[in-house]
Amino acid sequence: MDSTPMNWEALDDLVIDFAKSENLIEDSFSSPSPLSSPSPSSSVSSSSYQSRLIIRQIRRCLEAGDIDSAIDLLRTHAPFVLDDHRLLFRLQKQKFIELLRSGTEEARDSAIECIRTALAPCALDAYPEAYEEFKHVLLAFIYDKDDQSSPVANEWSERRRFDIAGLMSSVLRAHLHAYDPVFSMTLRYLISVHKGFCYRQGVSSPISNLTERLLLEERDPPAVPQESLYEAPPFDEVDIQALAHAVELTRQGAVDSLRFAKGDLFQAFQNELCRMKLDVSMLDELVREYCVYRGIVDSGLASPSVSGMQNSSGPLKVNQQETGYCSSRTCSLEVDHGTGKHSDGETSMSSAQTDGSPENNVGMNNIKGTDAELRYSCESSSNCDDCSTSGSHQSGVLKVLQRNRTYVTGERSKRKRWRGRQDDQDYVSGVPSHGCSKLDFNSTAACINMSREQQGIEKSSLLDLNSRDDKYEILLGMKELASRGMASEVVEEVNSLDPHFFVQNPILLFQLKQVEFLKLVSSGDHSNALKVACSHLGPLAANDPSLLKPLKETLLALLRPNEDAIGKGLPLHALATSLQVAIGRRFGIEEPQLMKMMRAMLHTHNEWFKLQMCKDRFENLLRIDSLKEVNTPMLSACSMSKSNADSCTQASYQVTVSSTTRLSEDGGSPTQVSSRDVICDENAILKVMEFLALPRADAIHLLAQYNGNAETVIQQIFA
Repeated sequence: MDSTPMNWEALDDLVIDFAKSENLIEDSFSSPSPLSSPSPSSSVSSSSYQSRLIIRQIRRCLEAGDIDSAIDLLRTHAPFVLDDHRLLFRLQKQKFIELLRSGTEEARDSAIECIRTALAPCALDAYPEAYEEFKHVLLAFIYDKDDQSSPVANEWSERRRFDIAGLMSSVLRAHLHAYDPVFSMTLRYLISVHKGFCYRQGVSSPISNLTERLLLEERDPPAVPQESLYEAPPFDEVDIQALAHAVELTRQGAVDSLRFAKGDLFQAFQNELCRMKLDVSMLDELVREYCVYRGIVDSGLASPSVSGMQNSSGPLKVNQQETGYCSSRTCSLEVDHGTGKHSDGETSMSSAQTDGSPENNVGMNNIKGTDAELRYSCESSSNCDDCSTSGSHQSGVLKVLQRNRTYVTGERSKRKRWRGRQDDQDYVSGVPSHGCSKLDFNSTAACINMSREQQGIEKSSLLDLNSRDDKYEILLGMKELASRGMASEVVEEVNSLDPHFFVQNPILLFQLKQVEFLKLVSSGDHSNALKVACSHLGPLAANDPSLLKPLKETLLALLRPNEDAIGKGLPLHALATSLQVAIGRRFGIEEPQLMKMMRAMLHTHNEWFKLQMCKDRFENLLRIDSLKEVNTPMLSACSMSKSNADSCTQASYQVTVSSTTRLSEDGGSPTQVSSRDVICDENAILKVMEFLALPRADAIHLLAQYNGNAETVIQQIFA
């Protein structure tokens, strides 16, 4: 898993798009008071966002049994729903039950009036079974709601509220095109693939504690008519099977979904993805943790306290404007701003820090490169040992801190401010509280408080810095320096902080010196470039034979003096991310849980489609392909060395199965499978899969044995 290359800049774009689409962040720190009306600049003009808020409000009304309020909202914002008598009948039937549920004489009279004026007329032309359902629900007059053995026990069940709420959400979402942000759908899909792969291959997932809580088992009902039409669908069988396998539907379910989407495969796919339920509170917390770590949003928020939480029914909820956060295992990324004693000038960054927007990233970094993470053998899992705090070392630390606070004045103010779901405070996850797994904010707060109690005021901190915030700002500053290609400055500051860091991380030093060498070559300073090669690159390569190849490739830059050697796609952002992770671990700051999740899920996504011997038809829609677009010349050679693979064994992903060996033996890589696809027609593959109920890979292997003839395969099996 750790060795899976990934484009972190692409993930940054997805996360920023998600946060903006959900109005979770603000560009300015001078936000209005929560009691005042929001300014136009802080409001979101996206009709999709407003539609999602309305859908959530309608869902909450239905889940609470307030059918009249839901109908009023529908009449105002989506009158087409009330024009559909199938949906209107269900709403009126639920309204009848809710009136009876209150138990008063007045409500009983209202229920009778509801039957006469609304429910009975709708039952006549809603759908064929509606009139029978109408007569059946009348039994609620004589059977008590607590009688679990009554013939109308299902009608009395509060589960019906959530079913109709989910159905309305599905219908409204599709008609209003109020789909969730791409990142939200991408997470749903990748988690689903990850779970399916681990289950089918019989392996354990290292991120199951996150995926099980984040993606819930329940789904909203599909937005299809009650009756199913079993005539031959006018859809390509390839599309039907692709949709069915992608979102785990039956064939008939996929047909119904395509029919509802009028044959649009990708719209049907989005409809089905959005039916999957996410714990939105947990997702927001994961996104916030990632944004703070990457420097997209500012971390200078008041930390939570138990007294600041409201303990109503269920888990304790934390005001998202006041929430600090802890890292996944050790709560090491503690933000200590409770006293609010640091001014903006005192806490400004050491280097020019990007504000998280893609436009500024491009503007600030003229050096091309893809933010693909490289994993190095030097990143030891035990690199949280204490560093020296001698007098000379403390002097170096103070110098770094000084540079950190004066490097670019006001650069920190460019970061976004975490806003949270202020427009929809009551919304948690859109599912019944008894049926979902919430993020335990109580344990999060306790984790942070316990961390403070145990660590005190960080007097025993790794680098004897004044606060965790100092460490964190230095970490972001180092990342920014590396992403700008300022390799010599990075080496100097890291050595000031920890003289032993590069002794334990020689490959990171090699890659930084690569950057320094290439910059000197690009500027025409060949003499100093050769000094760097002789003083650093050569000795490092001599100690690690796996570095000889990238060293030779780096020296080739001398043959192209007129070209911009460092502009040839050198992955500076990849190097910056790896440096951030490595230094962060030395500081005791664990990388965000979202980063760990994405690595694991991209790994299983790759492995799953190797098994399927085909390309994922939906990866472009969900921008999964951009997450895999890594450009790692020169620097990447050493990352694939045997020594690196051995060093990552402790933290590597556990999914290594015999089927992947079979793939390599049969030439199952994506480029090699293409020649076999010429022999195995897609329709032949689907026919064998359907007739013999076989996985795709097994169907392809059988077809390969019989020259791609599906009829011959079926005859041989049944002979």
